[in-house]
Amino acid sequence: MRAEIVLFGDSITEQSFRPGGWGASLADTYSRKADVKVRGYGGYNTRWALFMLHHLFPPLTSVKPAVAATVFFGANDAALLGRTSERQYVPVEEYKENLRTIVHHLKKCSSTMLVILITPPPIDEEGRLKYARSLYGDKAMELPERTNEMTGVYAKQCIEVANELGIPSINLWSKMQETEGWQKKFLSDGLHLTEEGNAIVHEEVVRVFREATWLRPEEMPYDFPHHSVIDGKNPEKAFQQQCSKITEL
Repeated sequence: MRAEIVLFGDSITEQSFRPGGWGASLADTYSRKADVKVRGYGGYNTRWALFMLHHLFPPLTSVKPAVAATVFFGANDAALLGRTSERQYVPVEEYKENLRTIVHHLKKCSSTMLVILITPPPIDEEGRLKYARSLYGDKAMELPERTNEMTGVYAKQCIEVANELGIPSINLWSKMQETEGWQKKFLSDGLHLTEEGNAIVHEEVVRVFREATWLRPEEMPYDFPHHSVIDGKNPEKAFQQQCSKITEL
């Protein structure tokens, strides 16, 4: 049975299997070695994510748990009170506690599961306003429903939770802003990712996975042998040899 990697998050995760998406790229990286499952829910915050935990990750099951999971929330939690997306707002202290709950639950499912926390990306406020005007015209909001400064606060707390729990994290908020012109290069509407933005996420996730020796894609065995090693006269031998190489993850 192939190993499973689960991507858990909001719309940035939900959209990750679109053309050029980071989830699709991850599935390609682990082709024939691990199955990548997307569990992304557009508009969701960590408060709402808690209601799904036991359904998506049942702690007592005969199904083999995932070997790794990405937890990618915060963009909606950081919506501002008094603005158009305030119903998605989650106070930062609750956001931190919700992340802890998610991680603890995943670890209950499997103590060896590699859990990675990913911060929300930075916010291009001008891009958010432009996007709103394209949808609503004169009725669009006059102020962005998210700011980069406040999203940075949530990103910082996400990293703190990861450090506290001793698990890896990806500071996407900081990483993207290292590149000049990140606003349009990495973000399509001030929040969601362009193909270049998706590439950054894919690169960072694979980097963290490679640090875990059992998840280095180049070292993981194929589930079944490459066609080049199959003997046309004795194909069973190649399959038996390959099965003996598959490591229990």
